[in-house]
Amino acid sequence: MSIEELFKNIKKKKSFLCIGLDSDINKIPEFLLKFDDPIFEFNKRIIETTYDLTIAYKPNLAFYECMGVKGWKTLEKTVTYIKKEHPDIFLIADAKRGDIGNTSRMYAKTFFENMNFDAITVSPYMGEDSVKPFLEFKDKWAIILALNSNTGSKDFQFIKDNIDNKTLYEKVIETSKKWGSKENIMYVVGATKSEMLKEIRKIIPDNFLLIPGIGTQGGNLSEVAQYGLNNKCGLIVNSSRAIIYADNSNNFTKKVREKANELKVEMEKQLIEKGLIN
Repeated sequence: MSIEELFKNIKKKKSFLCIGLDSDINKIPEFLLKFDDPIFEFNKRIIETTYDLTIAYKPNLAFYECMGVKGWKTLEKTVTYIKKEHPDIFLIADAKRGDIGNTSRMYAKTFFENMNFDAITVSPYMGEDSVKPFLEFKDKWAIILALNSNTGSKDFQFIKDNIDNKTLYEKVIETSKKWGSKENIMYVVGATKSEMLKEIRKIIPDNFLLIPGIGTQGGNLSEVAQYGLNNKCGLIVNSSRAIIYADNSNNFTKKVREKANELKVEMEKQLIEKGLIN
């Protein structure tokens, strides 16, 4: 999906919401366990009750890989279902890959050719040659980990260079932005670090940012929008647990939709205030 197609869908849906499919067999409503593939059934119901409110879904691969072959089949069914029924959706593999060039090339083939994801989260720790293979596919995206919302992010990401006083995450962004362009590189910036978005936007004013941490992790959507929105929106804001586990009853999708719509309504307000939609 190109940057123009992504922005077109944001304007159409008046939303920049991404829903994380962190689907855990131990947390889904109990009645779903009677189905042959409970996680797929859960995902499908989440998708059908929210597809008009969201522009992206982000399966977290850990929740599928832990089930072995069965989990990979569930993931493949979920991806196929989304691509067939809702082809305008931007599909992100939350895989956090990144290895030497030939290994990354195989990861890129896996997620972009075989599974038809639009984007994949990538660790930049091993440098340019570990990310470049993901940038060789037209209208596909590498989403580079820059500034994360977990408490342990301070262990490395905030280390400062004694010469220029720049943090490691700033150097990661400044260096990696040269590897591609706003057409194929996005960055992960945690919502709990929203006050730093202003400085990050000085480095990458035009790139899209994937913002996790809204909801359960305590991120503030209005602050994220204030500092992060650009003239093409430039934000994909993710919420996972706060939406998909909003209710555990047989009628769980009603609460799921309510939670997703609360964020969508706030996003529409922010887009209007920014002058990006009418």
